[in-house]
Amino acid sequence: MKNFRIIGLSISIVLALSSCSEDDPTFDKPVLNIGTTYPGANFENNAAEEISLVNNQNSLASLAKSVRTPGVSVTKAELMSLFNNISNKTTNHMIEVLTSSDGYFQSLEDASSGATFIPGDLNSEGGFLSGRVFNEQGVEPDEIVDKGLYGGTLYNAAIPIMSGDISVSDVDKLVALFGANPDFPNSGSSNVSNPDIKMANYAARRDKNDGNGLYTQFKTAAIKLKTYAEAGAAYNDEKAQALTDLKTAWEKANAATVINYCHAAISTLSSTNLSDADIASGLHSYSEGLGFMDGWRTIPQNHKQITDSQIDEILVLMNAPYGQPATSYTFVTDAVNQLPKLQTVISRLQSIYSFSNQDIEDFRKNWVTEQGR
Repeated sequence: MKNFRIIGLSISIVLALSSCSEDDPTFDKPVLNIGTTYPGANFENNAAEEISLVNNQNSLASLAKSVRTPGVSVTKAELMSLFNNISNKTTNHMIEVLTSSDGYFQSLEDASSGATFIPGDLNSEGGFLSGRVFNEQGVEPDEIVDKGLYGGTLYNAAIPIMSGDISVSDVDKLVALFGANPDFPNSGSSNVSNPDIKMANYAARRDKNDGNGLYTQFKTAAIKLKTYAEAGAAYNDEKAQALTDLKTAWEKANAATVINYCHAAISTLSSTNLSDADIASGLHSYSEGLGFMDGWRTIPQNHKQITDSQIDEILVLMNAPYGQPATSYTFVTDAVNQLPKLQTVISRLQSIYSFSNQDIEDFRKNWVTEQGR
């Protein structure tokens, strides 16, 4: 019996060794050296389509924001003409939010007619106030047109890429949709020659540049993802983890920016004796946060951490529930009762994303400006 056990053990060892043959792509694979700079050869060629999409989204946003110049108005038809260049990459939700009969394209046309915005005047169509245009509900439509599409178009366009077997060129596409480039300057300012744009710009603002921030996490994940994609199938597990890390950093940067704008709206609109400039600034901050939040609604659940139910709860707290008229103006007209809702939004996002108390405090600041980088 003893000899039988020895023979059986020997057979098991042989079988185990034979299963770890050179036919197994993970057999005896070396540990890869992960660099600190992003390998950007052929970036513009690899990501040409994505760069074009980003540029087209930017053209739409620029047209929408042109109404900030007194006397300038836009029409829904003009906005639709540019939106048609990116609509095939946009979630059905954001298409509805922007293009429906009572959507933000129409409200931007109405509000840019030259009237003056008066918070709580629901008989008007909104109008101009201190360099910005608001609809009658108190939302700045051009910010929804812009920030809502960071998630609803640009992140949404990344989903088919992230759903396949990521190649080296695919990583360039993801970086471009994020708004970064091979320089990864961690800055959207004019202090750098090739600044970050879109979500990368806002991720940089939330990053203290200490090697641990969300922008740095995205960059590190992108470098790893490209390294493992180039190394082949033996590193598929590592590649999958790097992709998860990249998506997490992207989504958290979005949530951190919503928190930043809630902080700003609370700070500005809680003041007494608000000036027109205060009202415009506070509702502008609020509207940016609303756009960033709403843009992630209906993104497939396997590509985001937050659920649509949680987003809907947050939209209710932001007085802009899905499918119902917003009452955003009440953050001005009834600040004592309404502004605490934005503090609850901050708390909800902290819980969903496990942000620390220090994170929440840090998200108050634009670290690019703070550090002059």
